[in-house]
Amino acid sequence: MAGMNLARKLIGAHLVDGEMSPGSEIAVRVDQTLTQDATGTLVMLELEALGLKRVRTEVSVQYVDHNLLQADERNMADHLFLRSAAQRFGLWFSPPGGGVSHPVHMQRFGIPGKSLIGSDSHTCAAGSLGMLAIGVGGLEVALAMAGEPLYLTMPRVWGVRLTGALPDWVSAKDVVLEMLRRHGVKGGVHRIIEYHGPGVATLSAMDRHVIANMGAELGATATVFPSDDRVREFLRAEGREDDFVELAADPDAEYDLTDEIDLAGLEPLIAKPSSPGSVVPVREVAGTPVHQVVVGSSANPGLRDFAVVAAILRDRRAHPQVSLDVNPTSREILADLTKTGATLNLIRSGARLHQTGCLGCIGMGQAPAKGRNSLRTFPRNFPGRSGTPDDQVWLCSPETAAAAALTGSITDPRDLGFDYPVVELPERASVDVVVLEHPLPPGLAKDVELVKAESIGSLPELDPLPDRLRIPVVLKAGDNVSTDEILPAGAKALPYRSDIAKLADFSFTRLDETYPQRARDAGDHAVIGGENYGQGSSREHAALAPRSLGLRVVIAKSFARIHASNLVNFGVLPLEFTDPADYDAVRPGDELQFDELSQSLAATDGELAVTNLSQNTTFRVRHHLSPRQIATILAGGRIAEHLRDR
Repeated sequence: MAGMNLARKLIGAHLVDGEMSPGSEIAVRVDQTLTQDATGTLVMLELEALGLKRVRTEVSVQYVDHNLLQADERNMADHLFLRSAAQRFGLWFSPPGGGVSHPVHMQRFGIPGKSLIGSDSHTCAAGSLGMLAIGVGGLEVALAMAGEPLYLTMPRVWGVRLTGALPDWVSAKDVVLEMLRRHGVKGGVHRIIEYHGPGVATLSAMDRHVIANMGAELGATATVFPSDDRVREFLRAEGREDDFVELAADPDAEYDLTDEIDLAGLEPLIAKPSSPGSVVPVREVAGTPVHQVVVGSSANPGLRDFAVVAAILRDRRAHPQVSLDVNPTSREILADLTKTGATLNLIRSGARLHQTGCLGCIGMGQAPAKGRNSLRTFPRNFPGRSGTPDDQVWLCSPETAAAAALTGSITDPRDLGFDYPVVELPERASVDVVVLEHPLPPGLAKDVELVKAESIGSLPELDPLPDRLRIPVVLKAGDNVSTDEILPAGAKALPYRSDIAKLADFSFTRLDETYPQRARDAGDHAVIGGENYGQGSSREHAALAPRSLGLRVVIAKSFARIHASNLVNFGVLPLEFTDPADYDAVRPGDELQFDELSQSLAATDGELAVTNLSQNTTFRVRHHLSPRQIATILAGGRIAEHLRDR
């Protein structure tokens, strides 16, 4: 009998229901959760609606790392609300300036073999430590904190064998960009990517974080690395060596799919605007003018990622046309950069240092000039995500970013004309535990009142799905529409994260500015989508805000995993065209009719008929819903279902 891969071992250790057969629904126990402020405000409102007294996970942490710019009172109001909620429900709290959730969680709470879910799609980064780490919608995190398991479709396990070692001027970002070059933004859908082979040992734990983080851009459910001596080394540096557990696939492990990458054969890569999947060698676009370079984000969060930029820029000045911005990802990393002198090198080069947080990655500041090229060590470059409508954002490694900062144009760093710098990192990190606030003991927590400013809204009441729907198509979208386009982030929208009624005004406005008003006028309605509908961020607001405007059905060619789950959680019916050609026939404004939904959704073949009353035609659609999910949609969503059954 063949051996077992690590992904199946991790799932098996947490399995509470179902069978590990690809495509079937399983339920897994959740050990840890993380939430951040762009999604956490809604999660805390959901905990209140669920009537939770105290979280039931081993560890739950609320981070404040997105809404850091305080242009008015709303962001700080959210921070105060989140701190009071963390105290009330028994969570750890990481305040503004503490750092980006993913690297901080890895530094302080990551434990090999544990399961982690987070209301942020890049939660998968923790797979770098040998964790089963999955990004999900906020409501699923809230339910996990209430003691419920996570339900998901059992993925196929994709074994990627790494050999060789990275050459000079090539780093971990180029590994995941190579995966995106080969397989695109849909390549990992319904898969767990498991990296194995002799090349893994050449990558540090933080190198693995870079690769695991952007598994989200491949659409993967999770990314898994073994827990080995490099993980032990990381935990030792963080003062947590006792948390180390060795984990690996069996020597004869089998995988559902396979791939192989020779690290020694890689070259610097870059993703062109405006998709993480538009990857080409840097040399092919060399000479393209650059006006902004931003270093930071959860996609390149490690000390090495900043230190190598500082070393390349040491005793050199950034090109005068380039705005060089540096976003340290944690207080710990900023402290170590300062101790080693790297901070001074960055400042002397002309860089601007910003507070520790996500910032420009989520469009919270550092918006580039319209039509000007911005190179970023970020995970995403979806249209407008930067905060500029006509943005030109490229994704690259720290080495490629530093080369552009020096030359003022996209430059293969191998052509800089000097040796690759040797970066020596401290054996022990500047561990900062003071900033993290411990959970209050139950006796004190029960007396904490939630701090709700006027800007803190409430959850909308959602009614059950009618058995018969006659609804117009209010919007038709194309392929690879992201949640950034369905419900934008950025400095304008993010302050309203806790006020769904106001946030709904931003729904689909990057695709059609008239959608919110037309949706309100229409009432119950449908949206049509193309391939990979809802890719990107896990923000459940992209389901809930349109639902509050009357969205009842989305029919697409295919869905991104997290967004499809979020639609179900709030009672929106996700359907796929049985024949993708039928997508072309449906027009905005067409009136669609669905009959006997409770009966037709329960049909064993998963198909049902839709009548296009405007064209006097009928076409077939299908769903991939489990009986549990069908019951959720019919009830109007998981909170309505929970309150009904309580």
